[in-house]
Amino acid sequence: MTYDYDLIVIGAGMAGVTAANKCASAGWKVAIVDALPYGGTCALRGCDPKKILRRGAEVIDSARLMRGKGIDDDGLSINWADLMAHKHGFTDPVPAQMEEGLSDNGVTTLHGTARFTGPNTVAIDDAPYTGRHFLIATGARPRPLDLPGHEHLVDSTGFLDLPELPRRILFVGGGFISFEFAHIAARAGSTPVILDRKPRPLKAFDPDLVDLLVDRSTQVGIETWRSATLTAVETTATGYQVSVDESGRSRTAEFDLVVHGAGRTPELTTLDLDAAGVQWDEDGVRVAAHLQSTSNPAVYAAGDAASTPGMPLTPVAVFEGKVAASNMLKGTTTAPDYTGVPTAVFTIPELTRVGLLEEEALARGMEIDVRYSDTSSWYSNYRIGETTAAAKILIDRSNDTIAGAHLLGPEYAELVNTLALAMKLGLTTRQLKSMTAAYPTVGSDLGSML
Repeated sequence: MTYDYDLIVIGAGMAGVTAANKCASAGWKVAIVDALPYGGTCALRGCDPKKILRRGAEVIDSARLMRGKGIDDDGLSINWADLMAHKHGFTDPVPAQMEEGLSDNGVTTLHGTARFTGPNTVAIDDAPYTGRHFLIATGARPRPLDLPGHEHLVDSTGFLDLPELPRRILFVGGGFISFEFAHIAARAGSTPVILDRKPRPLKAFDPDLVDLLVDRSTQVGIETWRSATLTAVETTATGYQVSVDESGRSRTAEFDLVVHGAGRTPELTTLDLDAAGVQWDEDGVRVAAHLQSTSNPAVYAAGDAASTPGMPLTPVAVFEGKVAASNMLKGTTTAPDYTGVPTAVFTIPELTRVGLLEEEALARGMEIDVRYSDTSSWYSNYRIGETTAAAKILIDRSNDTIAGAHLLGPEYAELVNTLALAMKLGLTTRQLKSMTAAYPTVGSDLGSML
């Protein structure tokens, strides 16, 4: 059979773009399609714009920490409109730049909603196309909330495009999105509340460090309502009234904005995967370890759209896109290596993790040394006035390697990368401590943490 394309990529985020470019560079005829502007969540509606807004919050927080230590911060504030304009200066050019780069590499760029019509066929806004291979890289969307008034919530995309920042904001969900946005909003003059239906927020991170972060959040004016469930949202003359169930007790409160930060789910609903014989569920397209569909060999999936052990992170999506492309090109079954992938919650200060939690290591029967350090008084934090910082590093006694590392503190998102590399390469703590670091830097603290 003659196909229109060797590969049709559905989704122009980082996983899809990476795979499309790799296959096109190898001489394949490749097309990519997206109903949204090219760039995906990270570049346009997530990681990158969020961290630009965080920079404004960092400046405010840094000045406040140095209050009485040489810095007078009276009158210092965030101009939200100007900060948003700065964000748009980065995000607005991305779709055209990305599409131009793909076109220059020989990739056909298409726009529209793709749906499968058979094992090797798709319709893009009713125009038919055939492909020898397909890569599903459609990312994720906010998880639907089943409650009265759910339509009044804005998602992360809406928050990142607010022309003005409301005073009273409720963030629904105790994960990355809520904590990161609440820390930005608090430094910009809002009064944020984080509502989490579980007793422990940020459940993927070390609980001892999470408790420190929650305390630090409280210090800057962020409330955290734990074991609380949003049951309804109603409009009022001045904003929104929310109804909340807190361990069987009902309460109501008024907010100017309610933000959905309660998780995401793979964006697969418009693809008509059943027509292609592609098995899928709420965790994504069911794939083998090498990212090929378990039910349709023509189809691969990567990033948030795939049901894999990888975390829902942009760097993971990128290397899954590379692996999927390589497997399609070579006919191989290489599985992605998820060893030593770090993750961070970009609150102020940031909370990071790589490897196992303490409870996970113990559940596996590992013999570990838990090396905990309260680093709040260490020179690197004293210098900037930060009073909340800690590190917990888990050492496998059997081979002196790192089983997990958990850090809370300024610039620790950079420090965790060194620990991630050590895990990837199997370096021992003795080898790590033999490194002579530039001093004084945050990186020079690593030896003392070990």
